[in-house]
Formats: sequence, structure tokens, C-alpha cells
Amino acid sequence: MSLWEALGLGAVQGATEFLPVSSSGHLVIGQALLGLQIPGVGFEIALHLATLLSVVVVYRERILSLAVGVTLERRRDDLRYIGLILIATIPAGALGVFFGDAVASVFDRPQVVGFTLLVTGAFLFSTRWALRRPSSARLGARTALIIGLAQALALIPGISRSGATVVTALWLGVAPIEAAAFSFLMSIPAVAGAGFLQLPGLGQSVAGLSAGPVMVASAAAALAGILAIRSFIAMLRNRAFPVFAWYCWGAGLLFLGWLRLS
Repeated sequence: MSLWEALGLGAVQGATEFLPVSSSGHLVIGQALLGLQIPGVGFEIALHLATLLSVVVVYRERILSLAVGVTLERRRDDLRYIGLILIATIPAGALGVFFGDAVASVFDRPQVVGFTLLVTGAFLFSTRWALRRPSSARLGARTALIIGLAQALALIPGISRSGATVVTALWLGVAPIEAAAFSFLMSIPAVAGAGFLQLPGLGQSVAGLSAGPVMVASAAAALAGILAIRSFIAMLRNRAFPVFAWYCWGAGLLFLGWLRLS
């Protein structure tokens, strides 16, 4: 992998990690189009860990407030919010622990991404109606668990994590900006946990790569992720999510057509 290829894959990962178009799906597509074969999910996990920095930068004030509220001031609302994030993390964590190998094997089947991008498009298109519903629900344990199930589904490449979780939250009546904040904050333990589980085999998974491309890709992913989060929030405010649906449908169909012809 050249530095330019690493830069491109890192930027794609960072942008699509937070835009509702599936980062894992685009990483698979990018590797297929560039003719790269990176076995396992080690390289993707390295980029996912880099994008955690994006969340920390954008939501640094809220993260600091939660940390102070939980550790020093023992604020009940902050303790409750952290508890909801942990509840939402359970489904993806359980799926990763018990079915991690099965999920990892899907990354070696690029045709799956074409079909799952079509599914992601359907999720996103449904926001035409979800955003019209009154935002009256307060985040609770049941709501957090259902959003967590949507996050677990997004372990399949081509299913957008941010798209699945935010759309689910919207249908449950969570306010759009709060739905985005909860989605991004709950990604921290989910991605960190996935990285921890893959840590023993991470070095072996990227053994064929030098440190240079991995570092370049990680830096590009972090910077692109910051821009993507801010763009995501702006488009959510403007009710522009159906635009992403058309993109996912187009990308999925084009990729399936390319695979059939190649």
C-alpha cells in the first residue's frame, strides 16, 4: 500500500465513519477498486481507533462535563447518561464477543456490501417521515437498548452505524441533535471495545504494511472525521438525510454492477 492509497483510504474511512453511508462498506469498496487485499479487519480497526479522536475533539466539552459530573460531582443525570451509553453498548459487545469471527469473515465478501448499502439507503429514506414526528421521548433504558441493537446490526459492512442508530432514535422520538450526540458518544466504548478485542491479532493483520501508511491513513481518518461530524449535524438540522439514501442506493448498485463485470 502506497502513502497515497493510505491517505485516500484514511480520508474515506474518516468521512464515512460519521456520515450515514457506512465506513466499513466504503473501506471494502475502496480496497476492491484499488486492487488491495488486506486480510482480516486489523487495518480497519486501526482507522476506527483513529476516528475516536474526532468524537473527542467535537464533543470535548460534553465529554469533560460528563467526566466531572460522574467522578467529582456525582451528578445523577450524568451517571444516568453514562449508564444509558453502557446499556446501548451491550448488543454490539455481545455480538463481537460471541460472533466476532463470523462478522470478520463478511469483510472478505465484497458483494455483501452492495446489498447492505441498499438496506442503509432504505433506513435513511425513512427519515422523510421520522423527522416529522414529535420529539418528545426522553432517553431511557429501553430506548438505549433498541438503539444499541441498531448499532450491533451495523457491525455488518455496508450498514451505517451512525445512520442506523440515529434513524432508530428518531423513530423512537428522540430529538435529532440529541440523537446525533448519543450516537457519536456511544461509539466511544463500542469502537474502543472492538479495538481491544482485536488487539492480540492487530499486529498480525497489518503485518504486511509499514508504519508509514498506517500512520498517514490514521491521521487522514481523524481529520476527515471531524469535518464529517460537523457536516452530519448540519444536514440533520436541515432534514437532508434522504440525500444520503440516494447516494447509498447508487453506490450499492454501481458496486454490484462493477463486481459482476470484473
